[in-house]
Amino acid sequence: MNPQQRLTTPFGFHSTASEVIQGVDLTGKRAIVTGATSGIGVETARALAGAGADVTLAVRNVEAGHRVAEEITAKTGNPRVAAAPLQLADQASVASFTDAWHGPLHILVNNAGIMALPELQRSPEGWELQFATNYLGHFNLALGLHKALAAAGGARLVSLSSIGHLFSPVVFDDINFERRPYEEWAAYGQAKTANSLLAIEAATRWADDGITANAVMPGGIRTGLQRHQEGNMTPEIEAAFDAFAWKTVEQGAATSVLAAASPLLAGVTGRYFENCNEAEVHTHLDPTATTGVLPYALDAGDATRLWDVATKMLHG
Repeated sequence: MNPQQRLTTPFGFHSTASEVIQGVDLTGKRAIVTGATSGIGVETARALAGAGADVTLAVRNVEAGHRVAEEITAKTGNPRVAAAPLQLADQASVASFTDAWHGPLHILVNNAGIMALPELQRSPEGWELQFATNYLGHFNLALGLHKALAAAGGARLVSLSSIGHLFSPVVFDDINFERRPYEEWAAYGQAKTANSLLAIEAATRWADDGITANAVMPGGIRTGLQRHQEGNMTPEIEAAFDAFAWKTVEQGAATSVLAAASPLLAGVTGRYFENCNEAEVHTHLDPTATTGVLPYALDAGDATRLWDVATKMLHG
């Protein structure tokens, strides 16, 4: 991680997606938002569509995706909003999605995710399901869309991490919990650390293609994903959740939209943002922290190693 001045913007904790994107014209730009049938995914897609972008909702439930697309069109007046099927844990589905994409892609928001599955579940390949869904599926998606991103000239990749990255680094010796006991929050934390490292490495590897990549932490938003965890927390995790200053969905989407479209971040790459500003780097682990980023989520060596490990997992 290279020392650099922390980047700040006029926006903050209470800023909304619509405020962040006000005055931005995305007419002629094409965007993909994964997991855009609920929560901050919907609001991210709505903000981008409201600024004129052509938006594809990459979703598991296509019927729900079509309904959301119609709602966004009705609210924004933008008819160029569509839904397409994408199952991130199914690599054949990821390949079908990327193979069907034609032309440039200006914005890719890797938003979808699952959280703290109480029992160990695996993908068809035997990968731990949170890692397979939250990270590997998005990694494979980005790889498959790389040429489209490069063709756009100045494309942006947004990778959603979380304060949950504090729960675990990437444990390279046992990513898939084959030898260590499964712990749902460690698995979630590992996947969210991996999502940050995806942005760090893409920023380096794809710089010559004009692609910028940043990780974002949306903050605590009481979406269905969070509400589902009530009663499924250790006392330490519950204390951390209780410490959150909770955001609205519109506020939660603001940092994603900032990274995806704001001219304030033009050319900015390889950083981790929260509350619409670059996060402060913690010098030590504080499991009760609700802001900031640990160095292991920004580590260039780990980012390169993970990229190589993931490539081997996906393609042998």
